[in-house]
Amino acid sequence: MPQVSLTALVTHAKTGDRVISFPTDTVPALAVRPDRADLIFTAKQRSQEKPLILMAAAPNDLWPFVEGDAEAQRIWQQVATRYWPGALTLVLPASDRVPSAIHPQDLTSIGLRVPNHPVAQAILTQTGPLATTSANLSGQPPLETMTAIAAQFPEVLLLSPEELAHLIPTGEAAANHWSESASGVPSTVIKWSDSTWQVLRSGAVKLEL
Repeated sequence: MPQVSLTALVTHAKTGDRVISFPTDTVPALAVRPDRADLIFTAKQRSQEKPLILMAAAPNDLWPFVEGDAEAQRIWQQVATRYWPGALTLVLPASDRVPSAIHPQDLTSIGLRVPNHPVAQAILTQTGPLATTSANLSGQPPLETMTAIAAQFPEVLLLSPEELAHLIPTGEAAANHWSESASGVPSTVIKWSDSTWQVLRSGAVKLEL
């Protein structure tokens, strides 16, 4: 089980040579430097027709990856202010900053999320935006424990239990548990289309738009 320190995890994420995994407020994530998203597609045996999303510690880290007129951006930021950090993924028109590796089949849109979890925040604050998806083989249910993730993805880097215990204020971390703050329910996904929101997936957040 490749368990490492926070410093080592961040270093490998920045280098782009390894996929990492960490808990979020929904389900555990696989994550990698955006331009190395191919590593996740390979690890998950995931179709390139299914895009990854960008996850970051703060909304301002994500806005450079989208483009729209002033009114659209005002609406996006208003929704982000209300629901982020949290279990809502916004699918917005992509800017030319989005690496093609994240969605090889369609560069017109990109999913964005800011997770509400101390471990995810601690990592993303240091790495900047990462390409992410749930920790599971494509088509299978999300994995919920470090033991299960390590078994299915032996090359993926995880934080050691000691690091998790340090980063989770309530001391909930253990070798086989992430945190009680993880809901186990995937994020709600909404897409900006024709100047309105379209719900692509109902999930942890109940929207009031």
